[in-house]
Amino acid sequence: MNKAIYIATTEPNSGKSIISLGLMRLLLGKAAKVGYFRPIIDDYPEGKKDNHISTIIAYFNLDLEYDEAFAYTRSQVIQKNNENKEDEVLDKIIEKYKVVEDRFDFVLVEGTDFSGDGAIIEWDINVLMAKNLGIPTIILASGVGKTLEEFVSNMYLAYDSFKDNGVEVLMVVANKIQPENLDLAVTGLRKLLPKHVLISAIPLNPILGNPTIKEIAEDLKGRILFGESFLNNQAGHFGVGAMQLRNYLTHLKEDGLVITPGDRADIILGALQANLSSNYPAVSGIVLTGGLVPEDSIIKLIEGLTEVVPIVSVDGGTFEITNRIGSIRPRIYAENTKKITASLQDFTKYVPEDELAERLITFKANGITPRMFQYNLLKRARSQKKHIVLPEGLDERILTATKDLIVADAAEITLLGDPEKIKEKIEQLNLELDISKINIIDPAKSVHFEEYANTLHELRKHKNVDLTMARDLMEDVSYFGTMMVYKGHADGMVSGAIHTTQHTILPALQFVKTRPDVALVSSVFFMCLPDRVVIFGDCAINPNPTAEQLAEIAISSADSSTAFGIEPKIAMLSYSSGASGQGADVDRVRKATELVKHKRPDLKVEGPIQYDAAVDVNVGKSKLPDSQVAGQATVFIFPDLNTGNNTYKAVQRETGALAIGPMLQGLNKPVNDLSRGCTVDDIFNTVVITAIQAQGL
Repeated sequence: MNKAIYIATTEPNSGKSIISLGLMRLLLGKAAKVGYFRPIIDDYPEGKKDNHISTIIAYFNLDLEYDEAFAYTRSQVIQKNNENKEDEVLDKIIEKYKVVEDRFDFVLVEGTDFSGDGAIIEWDINVLMAKNLGIPTIILASGVGKTLEEFVSNMYLAYDSFKDNGVEVLMVVANKIQPENLDLAVTGLRKLLPKHVLISAIPLNPILGNPTIKEIAEDLKGRILFGESFLNNQAGHFGVGAMQLRNYLTHLKEDGLVITPGDRADIILGALQANLSSNYPAVSGIVLTGGLVPEDSIIKLIEGLTEVVPIVSVDGGTFEITNRIGSIRPRIYAENTKKITASLQDFTKYVPEDELAERLITFKANGITPRMFQYNLLKRARSQKKHIVLPEGLDERILTATKDLIVADAAEITLLGDPEKIKEKIEQLNLELDISKINIIDPAKSVHFEEYANTLHELRKHKNVDLTMARDLMEDVSYFGTMMVYKGHADGMVSGAIHTTQHTILPALQFVKTRPDVALVSSVFFMCLPDRVVIFGDCAINPNPTAEQLAEIAISSADSSTAFGIEPKIAMLSYSSGASGQGADVDRVRKATELVKHKRPDLKVEGPIQYDAAVDVNVGKSKLPDSQVAGQATVFIFPDLNTGNNTYKAVQRETGALAIGPMLQGLNKPVNDLSRGCTVDDIFNTVVITAIQAQGL
């Protein structure tokens, strides 16, 4: 059984991080626990750590200590080789890898970087590692500075080297290819490689190829004078400010880094002003050379500015510093979400994920982890993108979540509210939200306003709603947003960040209504526990359900569980397990259980059952030894709203679980409610779930 994949490169600066990040996200969507391992890392000064390991562990929140994730530093390997102890190196690498393998369902192994002393022996080491670890390989190479013939030939030689040593190559990746040459690279490789080998070509991405101001400052051992919060700005270009300001301004380029002696106050202030001016390109930062800093009067002036790009003071002459900046190799680190997002997007776009995953994963993981669940949700939302309306368009959390949703390409978004106020709020928050990629509608000024009012009047006139009342109601964002869904102008609605549950769902209950096969609208939370995802229902809608309603909630929750990839094993919760308990409350749960069994004999259901018997295998066996649910429940049905709401909040707070929802079930079209204490992540996840519901689940 394959439990790992090895990423090997043929040279330095091949862009290996894009594959490591993309593969890790892909694997976390398929396996319950994924580990990370690097046999050999670079040497670092005291206190410094390998950037690849630190980034992967931090970004994906892996349960892995830094020291567990590698075996040797490069100098240690060279020393061992000089002492003819190559076998000792191999033995220790295998030993440390096996420790990681035993703890995880799958391991991503990343090869060496081909930098520094000993690079000449690294290719053979990578081949030996993959061979002796007994895992397949993905080979990556950069197309920079090569002809097509050179690139294809080198890649085939690399493939052949692994095959000759008995290592299966699953995929080869041509990275940093000029966009116009992608097809040429794939075609050239396909002519030489066997059909079963996957081939991917990824274009050169400027976002990944430029260093950030943080990287520049660290490499030059610079001192940050201003703009520390903007250190992730990328230096798309750099140039020396040595001429007079009026001439230098004409040489500025977008995201340019200004390099100038620290006593050139005119260049410094001019660059800062140009960055604020709509008539000049944005400046990414300023590097002050010669160890000089501006005079106190200039410092005071800069301190009074509302926005200042990073200003870094460095030792060394301007010529020397410029050359050093030009040779800085950009990296990806956990704090630089822009580069990580760009890497993940390129991986998804240019790598055949489904085919690769099919070849990588040859086992079925037990359960589904939170990250796996969220990965699968996002992938499903992207597969058939839906249009979701968010009525609370001025809320800061809604706007931030909207930006994240657009970046993730998870849904088309419409915000309700005054367009000018929303745009002003976006500017105030300094959100990088492209207005052209969202829709903003003021309900009262909408071209559909009268149509919506007339429709509401027709739907509710039997409840004495006349046209004037309908117009008044349609100015309410909840009614307007719900009507968009009803009319098919949006696929779903998410609200409740600043409105009550009743205010959010009342319009849906009035005219969206329930599906023909459903008698009751209920809700579920997806509880993302540390090691699995389970479903809690109903914790938000029905205060004191009858036995018939409990059965309806259980069946709807089981269907939702199946739709979202969780095998339903239903626990009908009560204060008693099995036949021992007596009383009206436990009898109601017992009756509901029997109704579920009668209506849906295909479902695994147990009740009444206590929570501990539902989740603990040992307790479950002692109380209900013949149960198919006890100790392994995935769907928990609470007897009333009081119990359910308090339990989900207690579990959420005490375990740190992520609670996604509530998701309403049973409506003809998806409308979902948020808590007024919701976070940006809550909104993001609820919109994604709503989009999936809109796909027809």
